Amino acid sequence: MEILRNVVVLVHLVGFAVLFGAWVVEAVARRVRVTPLMNYALVISLVTGLALSAPWGLDHDLNYAKIGIKLVVLLVIGALLGIGSARQKRTGSLSPAIFWPIGILTLLNAGLAVIWR
Repeated sequence: MEILRNVVVLVHLVGFAVLFGAWVVEAVARRVRVTPLMNYALVISLVTGLALSAPWGLDHDLNYAKIGIKLVVLLVIGALLGIGSARQKRTGSLSPAIFWPIGILTLLNAGLAVIWR
């Protein structure tokens, strides 16, 4: 069971890396846009994060406050991606006020995972 949990953790980390990496690529290229890859990575992070929040027969208690805050941050990222995608389709461009918080909140979510024990 521990091996399966570790595989889910790995896929969760890959989802974060793809989301943040896709955002960094767009930011470095000075293209303020949302890509479909960001949406896929968000779904991967969400599904694996929910799977990790289930009790896996661990010998310690889960930190439900941390899980809840990380879920809220992920939902805000999802909302920004959805709003950004819709505006991008409608107008052909995206406001930096929507683009930059996506990367900042993604990094914040990773920081919460690492720093908050």
